[in-house]
Order: sequence, then structure tokens, then C-alpha cells
Amino acid sequence: MPSDLSPLLMALAWPALATLLALVTYGVTTLQVGRARAAHRVRPPATHGPEAFERVLRVQLNTLEQLVFFLPSLWLAALFHNPRLAAALGFVWVGARIAYAIGYSRAVEQRAPGFVIGLFTSVVLLALALKGVIDLLI
Repeated sequence: MPSDLSPLLMALAWPALATLLALVTYGVTTLQVGRARAAHRVRPPATHGPEAFERVLRVQLNTLEQLVFFLPSLWLAALFHNPRLAAALGFVWVGARIAYAIGYSRAVEQRAPGFVIGLFTSVVLLALALKGVIDLLI
């Protein structure tokens, strides 16, 4: 690895770790859907079944939907604002998604805190990225 890239790579290692943890979180939600399919006898490609199955499926689908907003915001904030702050917010997002998954799998009413914290974190990352890009351009 060229030495002139080392400081940049070191700075980006934290957002990279947040990204990997986000992907592992998504992978776990995918495995949970497989387990719920077996437990509730919902054969693919069916997406309807008992409410308990549908809640687990919604966790996985919503996590995928949120990744589309979160990951670009994380990396743009890391590159154009502050990689450590972006990574810290990324870790909060992962924790929020875990809380969302646990809450929603228990009861629909318990999904809100994790969802709101995760979405808020993504919005903050987007705002930081936007500020960093605009500051660079003007």
C-alpha cells in the first residue's frame, strides 16, 4: 500500500467498519426471514403468512430500503465532512436498526424508536455530506 494513501485509508477505516456492521445487520435480518419461513411454514416466493412472519419480513425489507439512503449518506459525510463523526453516526444507525428489528419482531408498536433514531441518523449524515460538498464548492 502506498504510504501517501495510509492516512486517508486510516481515516476511512472507521466508516468502513460501520458499513461492514450495517451489512452484517442486514445479513442477519435475511437469515431471520429464512428462520421465520421455516417456523411458520411460509414457502418462497410467498410474502404473506402469519403476522409474526410478516413482521420479520418487514424488518428485512425496511432495512434494505434504509440501506439505500444510509450508505451513500455515510460515505459522502465521511469523505466530505468528517470520517470519525460519520462512523460514529453509522454505529448509532446499526444500533437503531437492531433495536428496530427486536422491537418490530415483538410487536408493531415497538418498532418506532429504532426506526426514528435510524432515520434521523441518516438525515444527519445527509446534511453533513451536503454541508461538506457545498463548503468545498464555494
